[in-house]
Amino acid sequence: MNIRQSETTKFILLIEDNFEIRDNLSEMLTLENHTVISVSSGEQGLKIAEQKIPDLILCDIVMPNLTGFQVLGELKSKPRTSRIPFFFLSASVEKHVIEKALNMGANGYIFKPFELEDITREINLC
Repeated sequence: MNIRQSETTKFILLIEDNFEIRDNLSEMLTLENHTVISVSSGEQGLKIAEQKIPDLILCDIVMPNLTGFQVLGELKSKPRTSRIPFFFLSASVEKHVIEKALNMGANGYIFKPFELEDITREINLC
């Protein structure tokens, strides 16, 4: 691995309840030399985020039990996790949903279906 690759490598926490999306995105990001931990629930995501402090979080909004909004709210309320860059992954294109996400402190909003370039562009900005 050259120096440039190691500088752009990120530790990413992926919180997504859809197995296919989670598995495919995790594999794509791993092939891009990122370290990825993927979980299927907001509860699991909160535990990992608090224990491991990832470089950034990609999180679905609509999930059972804890929504992505609730996950973001919990993370922002704690000094240890409040500064982790956080990006929503969502199929919703409703303006009020996007505004809520950004007003809560999300760093970005990535629309499903997405291309790998959509994700890597955001990752490279962090």
